[in-house]
Amino acid sequence: MNLAWQKNFMWDGAINNLDMQSLAPISHPAEMASNINDVVKKLNRSKLYRKLFIDAYGDSIATGEHTLKAIAQFMLTIVSANSKYDKVMNNEDKFTLQEQSGYQIFKKNCVACHTEPLFTSNEFENNGIGLDTLLNDLGRIKITQKKEDALKFKVPTLRNIEFSYPYMHDGRFKRLTDVLNHYTSGIKQSKTLSAPLRQNIVLTSNDKVDLIAFLLTLSDKKFLFDSKFAYPKEVLKVN
Repeated sequence: MNLAWQKNFMWDGAINNLDMQSLAPISHPAEMASNINDVVKKLNRSKLYRKLFIDAYGDSIATGEHTLKAIAQFMLTIVSANSKYDKVMNNEDKFTLQEQSGYQIFKKNCVACHTEPLFTSNEFENNGIGLDTLLNDLGRIKITQKKEDALKFKVPTLRNIEFSYPYMHDGRFKRLTDVLNHYTSGIKQSKTLSAPLRQNIVLTSNDKVDLIAFLLTLSDKKFLFDSKFAYPKEVLKVN
């Protein structure tokens, strides 16, 4: 769905302004390992981008502000709202019996955190996954310095989850079945554990199959494979 509806960005909520969100990957040493000033210098050396900045802003000079705003405006166009689930909600389609069963299971066990229609509450929760000893990522507490935020991470949307693996904030699970197995038998108890997870979630093997069948209805392939979100080969003339 529309990224503008999100209140915080990054797993730990370190960014709360869409215009500033792009600074994090630009500067992070494991990603672009650069800074906005160097990016702007590169843009201003490019004839292509000088023309594009004229088209967008009426000025060929790239600035940090205009660069970040342009990226933010593009992200605002990334809207997924044409999945089978959406069509069912709009009375344009119907769930199969298995998908309907999965939907009921979802509403009973998952909706507290993965709230419809965005399928996220936009809150931070401890999902009982425990500390990754490789990353040692303590989550939201790094930002707030409050002990009650230990091991809490942003609740992700489940939209297009079929294509968003690996799962969890650290990517430790490769399959949806691994995720469901965690919630039925892998929860690690702690003081900050999300309240809905303090009671055991009981799912049979058939329940898990039905639940995954429902989750697959959240895939919006028209959105996922829309050429306007692909690498702009025509603009950049890359074969």
